[in-house]
Amino acid sequence: MELFIMVLIFLVLIGISNIIHRFIPFIPVPLIQIALGIGAAYVRGFHHVELNPELFLVLFIAPLLFNDGKLTPRDELWKLRSYILLLALGLVFATVLIAGPFIHWLIPAIPLSAAFALAAILSPTDAVAVGSLSGRVKLPGKIMRLLEGEALMNDASGLVAFNFAIAATVTGYFSLTKAIGSFVVIAVGGIVIGALLGFLVIWFRMLLRRFGMEDVTLHMLIIILTPFIIYLVAEEFHVSGILAVVAAGVTHAVERDRMRSASIKLRVVSDSTWSVILFTLNGLVFILLGHEIPDVVNEIWSDPAYNNGQVIGYVLLITAVLILLRFVWVWASTNRQFKSSLLTALSGVRGALTLAAAFSIPLTLSDNSPFPERNLMLFICAGVILLTLMIASILLPILTRESHDDVVDAKHDERNARVQMLKAGLCAIREEMSDENKDEAMQLIYTYSKRIQQAQIMNKSDMREFWSSTIAIRQIGLDAERHVAETWLKERRGSSRMVEGFLVSLNKVEMLLTSRYKFKLLIRSLWRQLKRLTNKSSEINEIPMSPDHPQWEEYKVLKQEAIQAAIHKIQAMENVEKPAILRAVIADYRAMEHELLNDRVWSRRKREFTSESMELELKAIQAERNQIQSMFEEGEIDRAQASHLRMDINYREAHLYESQA
Repeated sequence: MELFIMVLIFLVLIGISNIIHRFIPFIPVPLIQIALGIGAAYVRGFHHVELNPELFLVLFIAPLLFNDGKLTPRDELWKLRSYILLLALGLVFATVLIAGPFIHWLIPAIPLSAAFALAAILSPTDAVAVGSLSGRVKLPGKIMRLLEGEALMNDASGLVAFNFAIAATVTGYFSLTKAIGSFVVIAVGGIVIGALLGFLVIWFRMLLRRFGMEDVTLHMLIIILTPFIIYLVAEEFHVSGILAVVAAGVTHAVERDRMRSASIKLRVVSDSTWSVILFTLNGLVFILLGHEIPDVVNEIWSDPAYNNGQVIGYVLLITAVLILLRFVWVWASTNRQFKSSLLTALSGVRGALTLAAAFSIPLTLSDNSPFPERNLMLFICAGVILLTLMIASILLPILTRESHDDVVDAKHDERNARVQMLKAGLCAIREEMSDENKDEAMQLIYTYSKRIQQAQIMNKSDMREFWSSTIAIRQIGLDAERHVAETWLKERRGSSRMVEGFLVSLNKVEMLLTSRYKFKLLIRSLWRQLKRLTNKSSEINEIPMSPDHPQWEEYKVLKQEAIQAAIHKIQAMENVEKPAILRAVIADYRAMEHELLNDRVWSRRKREFTSESMELELKAIQAERNQIQSMFEEGEIDRAQASHLRMDINYREAHLYESQA
């Protein structure tokens, strides 16, 4: 039960991390998740499970790399094959041979063979962490493809080198020729077994389809189980399970391309299912990483045998050597420019695989003596992971921003952002259009097309001033309307419940306009709820929706008086910088009054705003909000620009609500 509660809390933390990221998108999700995992570790009574490296590899790394193998463009990887091999194989072994002796020189207490092992597990990069940076950082496409291809391969080479170095430390024996031969067998064997098993799974699924078994659930179950089974089978044959699942992923990508038209439903279900699985696994990887860090750090931090400042210095120096070595290797072997080499070097973020491998370091040697400096090696791994993540989070956005000046200038144009926002709403309407709502959809498509044309010709500064001034003036009008309604309540004019319903509608309009519930609105709403609870009937009468309502005439008098009060208060404003905006708001009130007094116009207007039309426009508005958030998270607009764009949406949503009120 404790384990179940721990997993449940971790899943909740994953959701919280993404909520936090929406408000502070400049901090990568992995860093937020690591911080939440660290916080969870300090909760008293929280169940703690020590990280099991073998379970971690099969449960997390296998499905993640299988999916990466399916999605990574094969054509681009093939074009970059020589560069990928230079990084995934050459750089890993260069790191072991150069960083290993440096670590031994820096920390003589760590034997040379153990230093080789530490360098080996610090060499693989983490594709998940790099991918989380790419949306914000805007790395060039070729560099991202190179990093993805490297991450698919270097886990296996790093782990193989690590295992041989650990074996040499434990037994005191090492043979270079045997190590090279074993590496070739392990790597090639993993690729061959993975490809064969991948094609076998594909053949089995095609056989099921020939027998008429098209059940999407069954096929989806087979696909989900594939990476776990292939990894376990490959490890049973003592070859690389990591390379096996990557090879199986590539074979499934080939099958996906060939059967694209024949299994549309399966692809839709597969994409949706894998998106949930990957979202959960990626989050759990970094939550678990953060959860393990406090124990790793405390072992060293509380040990008087270690100088805390000195061990931090170890982390800084080793990280600097790893980045420098990576930079020199990329610059010398791939003939890249200085800046491209620097971006590639800083993007070499280490991740949870490094710490998981570190936990697999045995506690004792063959003579039952303690493994030398095991806790210090774990501490260094944790420190390098955090430091490389922070360095990439801080420096990469700065460097990539400079290399994309033209793109950023164009994207930071608020007018272009407004057009993108409206196009997202238009796209949502077209996707939701059906035979039942075709008329309403076509009307909204025309409206959105007109808005896009207006946005393309309006100056961005004019739009900012227009919406901020319009909402401020409209707020004054709402205050005047609310004063009239409260006066009606005090003087007991009309039905109190109808007036209270009118006040509730004003509160909702104000909430939509300001995009937040102000404190005074909250207090007012709570007070009215308390008053209603003391009455025998606690429901508020709905606002009269049409001339057929028995309280229609009473509502017309209240609304007309409220409109007149709003117009009078707005007209009394002095020193208005934008009189045209003031006149536009008054014109809106005048139009509302005209429709109110003409029962036939009001009835026709209500018929136009059908439930289908309302639903379509609300979906379009949500699509616009999603587009704004996406542009904000990717750095295309800043917080102020996002706020101005949301003003536009809030005003239209408030107007839409008033049309239904």
